[in-house]
Amino acid sequence: MTGEKRRSYDPVALRARILDVAAAAFQSRGYNSTSTHDIMRDAAVTGGALHHHFPTKKSLGLAVIRERVAPAVEETWIEPVRQARTALDGILRAFDDIVLLIDERGEVLGCPLNNLAIELSLADPEFKEAVVQIFGRWQEAIAGKLRGEKADAAPISAPDELATFVVASYSGAIAMAKAQQNSDPLRICARQLASVLRPIRKERGPSRTPRRMS
Repeated sequence: MTGEKRRSYDPVALRARILDVAAAAFQSRGYNSTSTHDIMRDAAVTGGALHHHFPTKKSLGLAVIRERVAPAVEETWIEPVRQARTALDGILRAFDDIVLLIDERGEVLGCPLNNLAIELSLADPEFKEAVVQIFGRWQEAIAGKLRGEKADAAPISAPDELATFVVASYSGAIAMAKAQQNSDPLRICARQLASVLRPIRKERGPSRTPRRMS
């Protein structure tokens, strides 16, 4: 019996469960409004198990940012942009997929990166640095894609600034969508970004039309 219990204990899976529960709680309730007792209850773990993997709430928060929020941004934004034929295709794909998810779910929880950035960036320099690093990778993915494209046979000017504009536009749109609890701001933002970015596609033909943006 003792051997069966020992074999059934999976510290990697337990740590992952705690991270998943904490990420969901921080997204829905906020970091400051979520207690370690909430995490213990929702993850069905003891205080000893929680503190073995995450000695402090801050260490748990940083792990959520680095191991849950960063991969989410990678999946929903960075990879679609990198894999797309053009920056515009990737940007519209990201908007399209997020709008589809919101419409299917029927509620807007907001961007987990934005939510934590607003709540934690002023609270602690480590939180700020963790958030800034993710924004940096996100912007660089878009800027890098833009650097490989041309407008009127010339390199696109200020790709880094344009990437910042895209990320800031999405961040504002998702905040408005959360306030309104509908995806309309994202649809509008996608259309306007397309009108701004479409000139870079002049030599490549018309840009794709997102499935769910209009």
